[in-house]
Amino acid sequence: MTTNTPLLVGTLSAEPGSKTRGTLPVDLGTLTVDVPLTLVNGTNPGPRVLITAGVHGGEFSGIDAATRLAALLEPGEVHGQVVICPVANPPAVYEGRLGVSPVDGVNINRVFPGNPEGGPTERLAAWLFANLVDGADAYVDLHSGGIDEVLKNFVGYRLTGDPELDAKTADMAGAVGIEDVIFGLNADGGNSHAAAARQGVPAILVETGQLGERDADTARRLVDGLYGVLGRLGVLETKPQDAPAVRAWLWAAGVVSEATGLWYPEFGVGDDVTEGRLLGRVIDPVDGTEHKVHAPAAGRIFYGMRGLTVAPGAELAAIAAPAPRDPGR
Repeated sequence: MTTNTPLLVGTLSAEPGSKTRGTLPVDLGTLTVDVPLTLVNGTNPGPRVLITAGVHGGEFSGIDAATRLAALLEPGEVHGQVVICPVANPPAVYEGRLGVSPVDGVNINRVFPGNPEGGPTERLAAWLFANLVDGADAYVDLHSGGIDEVLKNFVGYRLTGDPELDAKTADMAGAVGIEDVIFGLNADGGNSHAAAARQGVPAILVETGQLGERDADTARRLVDGLYGVLGRLGVLETKPQDAPAVRAWLWAAGVVSEATGLWYPEFGVGDDVTEGRLLGRVIDPVDGTEHKVHAPAAGRIFYGMRGLTVAPGAELAAIAAPAPRDPGR
């Protein structure tokens, strides 16, 4: 719970009852990037909530929604503090438009909490963690289906084994207004929300939109979902929205390409598949050699590759299965 004190991030500050917008330079070793921020310091005490978007390039719904939210929030209605970073990874957003940074080919959402002495993307992750995640009472990271990816909207989070933390996180996930909530059984790995959970911060991943589309209705619905989360956290005095009943899922399998070639999927996002079902083929464009791809587990496909060209290791699909229980309750 924060009191009525100045909100400070680097050289940016917002006094109680004020909103500040600006950018902060981040030294990545080989270059410097400017990270945009909006700081909303409420008139009344409350929690500090961090919202990020633009961790990956080509994921526009979250960036749009975060920017809209930054314009809408007024300090007089905020209890606590809200930090909004609409473009967390400028090189990937403005130059690459892909999941990896054009600076070093690294997916930042695999290296959190980062390394201040590492490569450029690791340094950016470390800066984001040290300056934004540290000190947050709750964290929402906004993602979308990329320019070559179909996606069924969902909210994700990780179980930590801490009942109180897991319950808070599950409550946040249920407040977004998206019926499908997918959780992981542990907080391992370099994803932003997993790394935050390891530090005791309730953190959720929100995935909305697909194929790099910019859709105003999708962005507006996501803003409504963020208002729902902020209301649930006590940051806003908003009435709970009519959220659908949550369907809990557990990640079952990821499907990656084992060959280089042309990808011809034979599934639709949201399809239920059985273990062993044919998901598609990777065709060698030189000699027509065919590599069949089968589902390694039964479940529902929540996102999948729609790009034509793939290389070994490319994510082709992700499958989740119904959860045996409602976690964190």
